[in-house]
Amino acid sequence: MGSDFYCEEVFSFKTSVEVVEESQRVVAYKHTRPHWPVHIVVVPKQHVPSLVDLGAADAELGLLHEVLEVVRRVAARVNEQYGAARVLTNLGAYQDSLHLHFHVNYGAPLS
Repeated sequence: MGSDFYCEEVFSFKTSVEVVEESQRVVAYKHTRPHWPVHIVVVPKQHVPSLVDLGAADAELGLLHEVLEVVRRVAARVNEQYGAARVLTNLGAYQDSLHLHFHVNYGAPLS
């Protein structure tokens, strides 16, 4: 596997995912290897390297706005259902897949 799991696996349909919300440009799905009891990933369908490097999406902030709108809706649902939610993104050495994505999660770490 290369450095962009989302483009190489999810959006090429090599890895199937359980979608919880989808728009024309963003998908939210249950993590394929969850680190928390509730673990949802929100990803733009267009390749965006990271939160600090928006790549080609930098000129079109509408995509980032749409990603954050999906993050907000998913986080609100998790918070409503479980009473709490975390939202995080990773950069640098913490970013396993070099494609902007947000984790919406709840609960104690599974490992």
